[in-house]
Amino acid sequence: MKGQGEGMTATAAQHGTVLSVASECVPLVKTGGLADVVGALPAALAGQGFAVRTLIPAYPGLVKALAHEREVWAEADLFGGPGRVLAGRAGGLDLLLLEAPHLYDRDGGPYSAHGADYPDNPERFAALSWAAAAIARGGTEEGWRPSILHAHDWQGGLAPAYLRYGGATAVRSVLTIHNIAFQGIAPADRLAKLRLAPGTFTPDQVEYYGNISALKAGLVTADAITTVSPNYANELMRPEFGMGLQGVIAARAASLHGILNGVDTAVWDPSRDPDAAPYGPRSMKGKATNRAALLAEFGLGPVPGPLAILVSRLTHQKGIDLVAEAVPDFIAGGGGLVVLGTGDPALEAAMRGLAERFPGRVGVTIGYDEALSHRMFAGGDAVLVPSRFEPCGLTQLYGLRYGTIPVVALTGGLADSVIGATPASLSAGAATGITFHPVDALGLRQALARLLALHAEPAVWAAMRARAMKAEVSWDSAAARYAALYRSLAG
Repeated sequence: MKGQGEGMTATAAQHGTVLSVASECVPLVKTGGLADVVGALPAALAGQGFAVRTLIPAYPGLVKALAHEREVWAEADLFGGPGRVLAGRAGGLDLLLLEAPHLYDRDGGPYSAHGADYPDNPERFAALSWAAAAIARGGTEEGWRPSILHAHDWQGGLAPAYLRYGGATAVRSVLTIHNIAFQGIAPADRLAKLRLAPGTFTPDQVEYYGNISALKAGLVTADAITTVSPNYANELMRPEFGMGLQGVIAARAASLHGILNGVDTAVWDPSRDPDAAPYGPRSMKGKATNRAALLAEFGLGPVPGPLAILVSRLTHQKGIDLVAEAVPDFIAGGGGLVVLGTGDPALEAAMRGLAERFPGRVGVTIGYDEALSHRMFAGGDAVLVPSRFEPCGLTQLYGLRYGTIPVVALTGGLADSVIGATPASLSAGAATGITFHPVDALGLRQALARLLALHAEPAVWAAMRARAMKAEVSWDSAAARYAALYRSLAG
């Protein structure tokens, strides 16, 4: 994958320019997989001939990270105070930071503090969308203007709406749904504050069950909609997954595209990972070294069966309650488990309870540590991803890359990226993981029983692990599909 510095070439200029607007972006700010995607796409798209600038809020401290800083856009009254956009580079990215202290200069996280969302989140991210649409329509003071406006999730959802409602423009818009569970809901009486005309508050525009939905606004106005996996695109047209927007999405089916995420294969590379002993498909000695180190780090004793890892937000969506029910049988069969995550206090307690119940076989760290997550993938035999729904998921892709066999629920992007071990797939030499459905405790118990059985057959296990490590998980395929979509829109 080409570096971002190579993106500003004549080739990129010939194909087009993209303004990507999001609420977070690696390496500057991250709360979840959205940041990884937004941070990785520019370099991937540079290889396809597109130059990307990424617009995010200037949360505290971010401006200091910006090199060659300069002001390129400003508005005296941006949803309650002055705002300006600063251009520069950081982390290998061409960035646009929206500096508006009244909206973003806060002690908490990007969306909340002390467990409560900021009450003005609708205005905070409407401002981000407004700035994006203004730049897309009128360009920056330097004369830069995109051919494509690419908005991400509800935080960028109003950008296509502002662009569309502002009148005719040659700039085309794309909205990517990373997780439809978050929709940017605001009371109807904020319509004017969000700079939306009264006529837009209708069921076929921004109105959502008597409220305003920033995500719906983007869904009905964007020229194209993408999701982060093909299966998730199909699921979103069903009521059990669509979260009340299934009809809107079904109506836009002709403009809907499921594009499976990738991972940064330079950052996630078992042969060069600075946090672990190196290994690869041809020599797995380093994997054994990492496994022993991981057991020691979590204070565990010998684990005769497979050592499973769980790196996740500890929430109901992620199926963590199923783990608490299913793991005891797995431990009794010889398996072990190490957990890294934070989330619902009750589920954190449930994970701690497993460690107390099975000392020496279950280890738990509450919190998040990027380096530790790398050591876990490098040392684990399998990774558990029992999500009830999963738009794409990156965890299973990291597992494939590291030969840490994914054990996944058959949903969303998990179903698109893991080939389950069945008699037919094993016979054909195709299996790369273990899948289960329905997504319940029994299903997970049965999947863990298959994990124990497969691990007990060294030749079968080694072959499956080698296939997993050869699976295509980079951004190359996704970038090619995004580039094709951009070209189709730009004409």
